[in-house]
Amino acid sequence: MAKSTSSSTGKALVIVESPAKARTISRFLGPNYTVEASIGHVRDLPQGAKEVPEQYKKEPWAYLGVNVTADFEPIYVVSSGKKQQVAKLKKALKESDVLYLATDEDREGEAISWHLCELLKPKVPVHRLVFHEITKEAIQQALDSPRQIDDGLVRAQETRRILDRLYGYEVSPLLWRKVGPRLSAGRVQSVAVRLIVEREHARIRFVRATYWDLSAEFATEKGEQFAAQLMSVDGRRLPLGKDFDSQTGKIKDDQLLLLDEAGARSLADRLRGAEFRISSLEEKPYTSRPAAPFTTSTLQQEANRKLGFTARRTMSVAQSLYENGFITYMRTDSTNLASVAVEAARKLVSSEYGEDFLPGQPRVYKSKVKNAQEAHEAIRPAGHPFKLPSVLKGTLNHDEFRLFEMIWKRTIASQMADARGRRITIRIEGDGAIFQVTGKTIDFPGFLRAYVEGSDDPKAELADKETILPAVSAQQAVALQDLLSKSHTTQPPARFSEASLTRTLEEMGIGRPSTYASIIDTILAREYVFKKGSALTPTWVAFSVSKLLTEHLPNLIDYQFTAEMEELLDSISCGEAKSIDYLNKFYFGNGRPGLKQQVDQNIKDVDAREISRFLLGKPESGEFTEEIFVRVGRYGPFLEQGERKASLPPDLAPDEVTMELALEMLELSQQADEPLGVCPDTAKPVFLKQGRFGPYLQLGSPDDDEKPKNAALLKGMEPADVNLEVALKLLSLPRNLGEHPESKIAVEAFNGRYGPYVKCEKETRSLPADVSPLDVTLQQALELLAQPKTRRGRGAPKEPIKTFDPSPVTEEPIQLLEGRYGPYVADGVTNASLPKGVNPEELTFDQAVQLLADRAARGPAKKKKKKAAKKKTAKKKAAKKKTTKKKAAKKKAK
Repeated sequence: MAKSTSSSTGKALVIVESPAKARTISRFLGPNYTVEASIGHVRDLPQGAKEVPEQYKKEPWAYLGVNVTADFEPIYVVSSGKKQQVAKLKKALKESDVLYLATDEDREGEAISWHLCELLKPKVPVHRLVFHEITKEAIQQALDSPRQIDDGLVRAQETRRILDRLYGYEVSPLLWRKVGPRLSAGRVQSVAVRLIVEREHARIRFVRATYWDLSAEFATEKGEQFAAQLMSVDGRRLPLGKDFDSQTGKIKDDQLLLLDEAGARSLADRLRGAEFRISSLEEKPYTSRPAAPFTTSTLQQEANRKLGFTARRTMSVAQSLYENGFITYMRTDSTNLASVAVEAARKLVSSEYGEDFLPGQPRVYKSKVKNAQEAHEAIRPAGHPFKLPSVLKGTLNHDEFRLFEMIWKRTIASQMADARGRRITIRIEGDGAIFQVTGKTIDFPGFLRAYVEGSDDPKAELADKETILPAVSAQQAVALQDLLSKSHTTQPPARFSEASLTRTLEEMGIGRPSTYASIIDTILAREYVFKKGSALTPTWVAFSVSKLLTEHLPNLIDYQFTAEMEELLDSISCGEAKSIDYLNKFYFGNGRPGLKQQVDQNIKDVDAREISRFLLGKPESGEFTEEIFVRVGRYGPFLEQGERKASLPPDLAPDEVTMELALEMLELSQQADEPLGVCPDTAKPVFLKQGRFGPYLQLGSPDDDEKPKNAALLKGMEPADVNLEVALKLLSLPRNLGEHPESKIAVEAFNGRYGPYVKCEKETRSLPADVSPLDVTLQQALELLAQPKTRRGRGAPKEPIKTFDPSPVTEEPIQLLEGRYGPYVADGVTNASLPKGVNPEELTFDQAVQLLADRAARGPAKKKKKKAAKKKTAKKKAAKKKTTKKKAAKKKAK
């Protein structure tokens, strides 16, 4: 690399990743500096056969984009979507005397700088700029002390990229063949799915238990009241939830006093006449210390708990705050604070809260996370002194302000004094029964005055944290005011939320916190999980994938093995390990089969039917006693009991599929084979069927020559509401209401994909919620059609949901629009759909630019050839006709 020289006498080019970051940095640099964005990675492994260079296409390893026969040499290509930007950077470099690479300080940022150097081939001096925050002071310090590209970080990133490519491109095809199309496997992604599936298995195995206890209301002589819980009776302790076996629902210790409803009421009657006194009074001081400043992981967890943000939303907002100079770099696993930051925080504690809240010495935090990079800083407000949140309220948008305020408070609290208080435990005894109540008094709030985890209002939280008990003394008599019997039911282990999954992955040392947001996005997009509230709930497809990998490729989904991979990447970045040795061992094996051999073997060994089959149980009685299975089919999960089958709704959680529900669904499905009646006009049977997306009507049988006619039920209509008369009305849609008095064209009522509507020629109007297409009159339809159309037509110009800055490629404003098939972004040349699971409100400018670049890289959409399509349709019709004739012949023979 070229030796560093000063840029004060010439023109300098500074390259960063994003346009937003470029704009912020350019504010701190003079006219001699040109700041441009690479818009993420400028080169990558080929994304498909089309991108593989011609000279490699016939190689057996070409599909990987990595030459596994020559020390795993990666084949890097510039996608078509990035060529225009690369050309722009090359042109800017020709006009410059020095090049500064100012990409982020992590592995990805280091790799981007290295790729830029390799691609641009600069003939001018090159410097690597590194900074934790985008402030004038930080940028100047970086310019004063540049460094060279860190080869260790580059190699570690490249090894991770190759490792992920080998894992994904070798294992994913196995899933396509044995489970279903469009699935994917990943080094961290598959382990995350395994964790979620195993938690659901634990919920399925869980057996609930019910137990009863008593709650009493006591009063002192002064009339002060307090509540207490029954702990023991005649020396036998009452059980808690943890005292029950989760797989049997039975109590673990027979010596415990297990009360049922009758026992609890009987005991309450006995104790109502008893005299009670304070048997013991215990007071213990306690101290609470503030939490460390935020890392990437703890920021995601806390934003999820306090603000309701997804991991993706948190990282998008944090990136915007960083790139606009409000916080330090947001991808970090360190809790360390720079000395200037500690000083700034302590000054604010003193000025905002007072000297009593300032500890004698600065607090120093060490990361507990494996592989933490202490050279980095925790996430904190940028610059010093720190700006107060109130000063930025008009500058930041709603999400940015809330996240910045949380980061500010956490940083300040981390340098505040401990909270101190007392915990008081009172025991009340009478007639062999012991009740207990615990109180808490905060003597000095300390850091709690600034920040309390899980609350947006520290003052309210302080009140919640205190439980004030009356002043009592040992042996003092108290009066029983009321006694209530209460039932409790043990609960299964909670499903993972984004916050708890992030915490678990980090604690296990699996993956990097900076990648967790994209991993959660991927498992949602691939429909391995869906959300029930904030809980990540696995689908049956996830069960199949996890079963296949656990049974046939156990090493690849092993928790320890995956954590060791991350440690090895750190060893490579430090120069303690060689990437080629590890890749050889991983892919080809060393004493035991490597990835390639394991996958090749399992393509033959995996029984696709068995992998996607899960035993639910066997009914103990009834007409049908065969075992019931859940199976994952081409069109979704379904129940199977012998010849009986029933579709499972896609939003039904696996632990909700009980034996009772399964038998009920199979019974309904069987009833669907019995017609509601016969259509008088066609003499065909009318069926009420249960499909994957709910109930629907079918006129005719699949054995008929003509394809059966289907009709959906109206919104809010239940299967029990449908008789033959209603079914025939629904099947008769569209319904002719009569002629339009002016055009003489028929007016019809439809039940469409987006709800019921009326139509006359090309004019359509949605029906109000209280008007049914079965009952709407011609007069009502004409009144609706006469009203102005409120819904925009397909050809009408669409108001954008959001408008971003101009694209660095087309120089046209980037717009976020609502399309026929969902939201998409457009820059005047390219349109790109938002990935499934991405909230349009959370989309940032940089994400929009990346989506458009990726879409442009894939080239224009291929148009189907009409002749080929017609030929394919004709073949299908001929095959169907042949099958229908065979069925008819068999029926006749019977």
